Amino acid sequence: MSLSASDWKIVGFTLWTAIVAVLCDLIPAIALAWMLARKSWRGKVIVETLASLPLVMPPVATGLILLEILGRRGLIGSWLYRLGIEVAFTWRAVVAAMAVMSFPFILHSGRVAFEAVDGRLEQVASTLGSSPFRIAFTITLPLAARGIAAGAVLAFTRALGEFGATILVAGNIPGRTTTISTSTYSKIMLGKDSEAYTMILISVLLAFSMTFISNIIVRHRTP
Repeated sequence: MSLSASDWKIVGFTLWTAIVAVLCDLIPAIALAWMLARKSWRGKVIVETLASLPLVMPPVATGLILLEILGRRGLIGSWLYRLGIEVAFTWRAVVAAMAVMSFPFILHSGRVAFEAVDGRLEQVASTLGSSPFRIAFTITLPLAARGIAAGAVLAFTRALGEFGATILVAGNIPGRTTTISTSTYSKIMLGKDSEAYTMILISVLLAFSMTFISNIIVRHRTP
C-alpha cells in the first residue's frame, strides 16, 4: 500500500476535522444527554427526536439543510459572512457536517451512561452538603465517563466516514475540503480503482480500530 503526499494530506485533514467535530459536539451533547436522562420537561420527546434525525435521515438531505443554513444567503451563514467568516465549501463546512452527523452517538451513549449512575449516590452527597456543581463533577460525570468516552469514539468513527452531507455543504475541493470518503469517490469516478481501494483500506482500518477501542471502553467496567 503506497500513498502519495497529497493522499497523506487528505488522511491528516480528515483526522483533524473529525477531532475538531467531536470536540465541538462534546459539551452540548453531554449537557443535553444529562437533561434527557435526569429531567422531565415539556417538549423533551421533540428535542430528542430532532437530535436523533441525522441517524435516520439521508445524509444528502442533512447536507442540503446545512447548506441552506450555512450558505452565504443562509440563516446563519449570511450573518457569519458579513463578519468575514465563510462556512460553506470550506474546512468549516466539513467540520459542521461531521459534527451534525456524529452528534447523536455522543448524545445517546451519554444518556445511557447518565441513566446508569445510581441516583442514591448523588442524594447522599447532597445531604452531606455538596453543591450540585460539585456532585456533577465528582460523582455523576466520573461514573458516566466510560459511556461518554465510548460514544465519543464512535462519533469520531462516524465523522471519519462522513460523505453525503459533506459533499453537499463542503464539496470536494482539492487541498481544501477533500476527505478520505470524497477522495475515494473521486478516484472511483476517474477510474483509479487501485488508489481508491487503498483509501478504502485506510477507512476500514480506522473504523475497525476506533470501534474496537469503543468496545474495550464499554466492556471495561469500573468496580
